[in-house]
Amino acid sequence: IMVCVCVCVCVCVCVWVCVDRFTYGIAPVFVLMEQLTLKKMREIIGWPNGEGDGIFSPGGAISNMYSVMVARYKHYPEVKIKGMTAAPRLVLFTSEHSHYSIKKASAVLGFGTENLILLRTDERGRVIPADLENKVIDAKQKGFVPMFVNATAGSTVYGAFDPINEIADICEKYSMWLHVDGAWGGGLLMSRKHRHKLNGIERANSVTWNPHKMMGVPLQCSAILVREKCSCCLTVCAIQCGRHVDIFKFWLMWKSKGTIGFEKHIDRCLELSEYLYHKIKNREGYEMVFECEPQHTNVCFWYIPPNLRLLPDGEEKRQRLHRVAPKIKAMMMECGTTMVGYQPQGDKVNFFRMVISNPAVTRSDIDFLIDEIERLGQDL
Repeated sequence: IMVCVCVCVCVCVCVWVCVDRFTYGIAPVFVLMEQLTLKKMREIIGWPNGEGDGIFSPGGAISNMYSVMVARYKHYPEVKIKGMTAAPRLVLFTSEHSHYSIKKASAVLGFGTENLILLRTDERGRVIPADLENKVIDAKQKGFVPMFVNATAGSTVYGAFDPINEIADICEKYSMWLHVDGAWGGGLLMSRKHRHKLNGIERANSVTWNPHKMMGVPLQCSAILVREKCSCCLTVCAIQCGRHVDIFKFWLMWKSKGTIGFEKHIDRCLELSEYLYHKIKNREGYEMVFECEPQHTNVCFWYIPPNLRLLPDGEEKRQRLHRVAPKIKAMMMECGTTMVGYQPQGDKVNFFRMVISNPAVTRSDIDFLIDEIERLGQDL
């Protein structure tokens, strides 16, 4: 009966094009679905009784921007009326490996990108907590006000998880808002085996979680979740009036797969990435970007063709290796066999970044990928 009602309401909403969360009369079933699902997500994060607030947004970048807005309103509510002149010089902190949306938010919301302070990371791409505290102290000595820290749970390139508990300690010490960008890694909360990588997330003030990424929900489906239920959160929700019905597909998928189904989905993808990592880490012609098992499904590596293996380390080898991944990817696309992303990072030349989010992938698919890279790169 519930599904029939939902379908009927869906038809109605298609005519209206979008749903306003506060217009309960237009889409009451969707509003209830959203409230129940967001509450369940908050429970999974670890907030008592799932209390708090949240909303589905057009994507992780917007969810991250909302978190900065909520933090600013919480600390300086008068900014809503008087603008940024009502606040001192506020500074934000985020990893040098974090998503570009944090920098975008600092620009769009009037903080200025000069007031976004980048934090150093270790060899695996995780924020170094001591660097955060040092930079907070330095900002305070300059007369600035540290307000917001973004911790990444599953970075875009390395799939790194920042040490949330240690970052939370510093945020509490200096009264800063802690946001966790779990757009990519939030799905691991569904897995009893892997959720420890997000230990401390329950101490965050806000969390971004994109079910349309690791959980496989069709685009778009991104949530911003806030621990405290207060007027500042509702201010954020009121920004977007008409909204796409992102909850329906997620609700149906959760009903179909169940929480255990999502857990199996997550565990399977992580298992496949581990298989790829162990398959190539000691294989001739391959070199890992960092020497430890990936935290997420991101497996980053170089393929070094035979002609480059005997070259001494130096600028010539770097420049030639930089061109390998783009050439192999181009040939893959021309052949129509497969496609793998690549990119540089810092001072590292282009490397392959294999990401697995589809549990239908098999080990034979992974084997084929390795063979195809070697076949196409043999003569480069």
